[in-house]
Amino acid sequence: MTTRAALLVLADGRFPAGGHAHSGGAEPAVTAGRIRDPRSLADFCLGRLHTTGLTAAALAAAAAHGLDPLALDEAADARTPSPALRAVARKLGRQLMRAARATWPGPELDALATARPRGAHQPVVLGLTARVAGLGPEDAAHCVAYETVSGPATAVVRLLSLDPFEATAVLARLAPALDRVAEQAAAAAREGIDALPAASAPLLDIAAEAHAARPVRLFAS
Repeated sequence: MTTRAALLVLADGRFPAGGHAHSGGAEPAVTAGRIRDPRSLADFCLGRLHTTGLTAAALAAAAAHGLDPLALDEAADARTPSPALRAVARKLGRQLMRAARATWPGPELDALATARPRGAHQPVVLGLTARVAGLGPEDAAHCVAYETVSGPATAVVRLLSLDPFEATAVLARLAPALDRVAEQAAAAAREGIDALPAASAPLLDIAAEAHAARPVRLFAS
């Protein structure tokens, strides 16, 4: 498989990594009235992209660059103050690891799976998967950046019965911002762990904790 094809497979929403069950914070934002229409969806996605999205993209890029995934997993923990989001990141990482090892089996993935049996953070697993698949840091960063906005956009189609054409248009208009974030993340990854961004979104953390306590919800997060 060429690296270009590998990038398409890894970024495909049909790749069985469990992301379809998560809204990326969109469900609590819809409940709170912060996402109401395509414009507010675009604002939400842009804010998520430049905060937690940038942080996650840099972690993935660093793993693809060859930095120690265990050290990166600790760095991810330090950058995820919400216990609910840490649990989600590790669950998604565990699910992605299963899919990755079946698709691109190799000793690097086996070693991380053994060291983190309960799951490493999803961006770290994705970055290591990208490396095993022959992709580079910017490829991994692009995957995470796209996932950061496509997850909420897809969820809002279900949550608000938003026209899927309008949701796709939101993603298309965000393309230049996705490119910039991926480039920034990859550049930071090449400088080492100490240079990785730690941008945060406190409102997403607070909303995640409240969402986890809700007895009825459509998405896991």
